[in-house]
Amino acid sequence: MEQHMITREGIGRTFQNIRLFKGLTVLENAMCAFDPLSKYSIFDGLIPTPRRLAEEKRGREICEHYLNVVGMLQHKNERPENLPYGLQRKLEIARALTCHPKVLLLDEPAAGLNPTEVKELTELIGRLCEDIGFAILLIEHRLELVMGISHRIHVLNFGKQIAEGTPDEIKENPDVIKAYLGEGEIKC
Repeated sequence: MEQHMITREGIGRTFQNIRLFKGLTVLENAMCAFDPLSKYSIFDGLIPTPRRLAEEKRGREICEHYLNVVGMLQHKNERPENLPYGLQRKLEIARALTCHPKVLLLDEPAAGLNPTEVKELTELIGRLCEDIGFAILLIEHRLELVMGISHRIHVLNFGKQIAEGTPDEIKENPDVIKAYLGEGEIKC
C-alpha cells in the first residue's frame, strides 16, 4: 500500500532511522503529514483559493497542537537538523500524530537516545496512551521503556515469539531470561 493510503486507513508510524526533511522547519515537517488529509482539489492547489487557504490554516493549527503535545511548539520555526536527536524523535512522533491515527507504530523510538531522553520519551508515550487513547504498537530493545509503558508484551527471539504477557509475567519468564541473559550462572 502506498503511504498516503496507509495514513488514510488510520495508521501513523515512525521509523528506527529518523526521516525528517532537511531544509524545512519543524512546523513544515509536521505539515507534510497533514497533506493526505487536506480537503482541497488540484485546482485549489494551483491557485490560492479560499478553500485552500482555510485548509492550510486548519493544517497549521492541527500541527501546532501536536507539536505542543510533544513539547516542540517553541521550536516550530527551527530546522530539525539543528536540534538535538531527542527532539528530532519527538518531531517524528508529532508528525505521525498529525494524521489522527487509530494505531501508532513506533519502530525503536529510543534508538540513539541518552537515558534522560529515554525517560522523557517513556513519559510522552505514556501520556499519549492516556490522553489520546489510541493503540500504540512499540518495537523496542530498551527494556526500561518497554516495561515502563506496556500493558502487553510479545517477546521475539530470532523472529519467533517466545513469550507474551504482562511486564511482570515477562520479567519472570524463563524462556525470556534464557534468550536474553543466557543459561549459565550470572557472575557480577
